[in-house]
Amino acid sequence: MSSHHKKTTEEQAAHEAHERREAATHGAAHGKDAGGDQAILNDPPGTLQAIVSERDQLAADKAELQDRYMRLQAEFQNSRKRAEKDRAEFAEYASTEAVRALLPILDDFERALKTEAAGKEFAKGMELIYQRLFESLKKLGLEPLSAAGLAFDPHVHHAVEMVESEETADNTVIDEYQRGYNFKGRLLRPAMVRVAVEPASRKA
Repeated sequence: MSSHHKKTTEEQAAHEAHERREAATHGAAHGKDAGGDQAILNDPPGTLQAIVSERDQLAADKAELQDRYMRLQAEFQNSRKRAEKDRAEFAEYASTEAVRALLPILDDFERALKTEAAGKEFAKGMELIYQRLFESLKKLGLEPLSAAGLAFDPHVHHAVEMVESEETADNTVIDEYQRGYNFKGRLLRPAMVRVAVEPASRKA
């Protein structure tokens, strides 16, 4: 056998081996693709439904969490407003009680100033202290109530004496024994007053 013929035979054998490898590779690849497609086709029909169901559940959970967050935020805001209101009411109550406790001192000053004092300087000093105390309480919200000469009002007046009078209109305040006060627009203490009433002889 010549060297030329031997070389041709070897080349042919190599070529055939190459073709066999390519065929095997192509076949494997084709089989893999076919198997993948077949796997997709063979997936249970409930897989897509399960994915959709899971997505919907996640969306529902998200909406629930957002709703809970909004509710908690609203509750926090309401709690803060209630706390601020409670603090304001407590502060107002404390100041009201403090001013109420000072009213007897104002009463004592007023009675003392109506009494003739031995020394003018002493009376002047007492009046100055009274005025300073009274002005300080007015700045806090204390307001004296008018009574004498007005019609009796049971909401702000407390009648301690009823006096028959022909000169004064019926149910009119003649005099006050103790001054009444409002504090920040609310009644703090009613005025203790003497009230004129129509004489019994006129009613007969």
